[in-house]
Amino acid sequence: MTRWAMGVEYDGTHFCGWQHQPGLRTLEDAFATAIGTVADHNISLICGGRTDAGVHAAGQVIHFETEAARSPRAWVLGTNANLDRKASVRWALPVPEHFHARFSATRRHYRYSIFNRSARSALRDGRATWVQAPLDVARMHEGAQHLVGEHDFSAFRSSECQSNSPIRRIDHLSVQREGELVYIDVAANAFLHHMVRNIAGLLIEVGRGLRPTDEVKTLLEGRDRRRNAPTAEPEGLCLRRIEYPEAFGLPDPV
Repeated sequence: MTRWAMGVEYDGTHFCGWQHQPGLRTLEDAFATAIGTVADHNISLICGGRTDAGVHAAGQVIHFETEAARSPRAWVLGTNANLDRKASVRWALPVPEHFHARFSATRRHYRYSIFNRSARSALRDGRATWVQAPLDVARMHEGAQHLVGEHDFSAFRSSECQSNSPIRRIDHLSVQREGELVYIDVAANAFLHHMVRNIAGLLIEVGRGLRPTDEVKTLLEGRDRRRNAPTAEPEGLCLRRIEYPEAFGLPDPV
């Protein structure tokens, strides 16, 4: 039995999230079916970070076990041949038995993209959240710095979050503008359910001038989700990459 890791990417627009749900079109099912076709047996997958409906990934990592003897090239080309064009495998690599796509990860990187102009964009639809009102990126970045470090992120988790602890460590959080696009980039050891989208929702209100920058700190310390801003839409969110110890020899992140 060999354990394989794969780097995969997908446009989550027309999928009901990563995790299998009976009767729904999910990414877990799409990849398991495609890989299973190449392996000629049913496949069970583990992913590095579950994504919600409508959320995209450029650097998702999965692992599975199989007795099928295939080359890395065969896994990539064969799986892609059996996938929807909105999902693909970037690389495949045999890994040690102790590698785990979720638990071996040391850091995850997400980007939340905002299309910021008065008129909507046909080309950005589904890949960035449209905000018509002007956004003050400097204010957004200033407010975001209150979240860097290890904190109780109860005010930024969903009511459906199943994590045993609300404590997470954000290593990097920045907000920058590139023309009509505003990017919120965040890296952390792990994330709570809807945590990035709740951060984005609050920073959007800060950028619109609806809340002062220091209210980010007040909400964080208050730990009350009900006082936070509405959760930002899913289409702006992308899992950009997942970091692992160098000893596993995985390809460089995106």
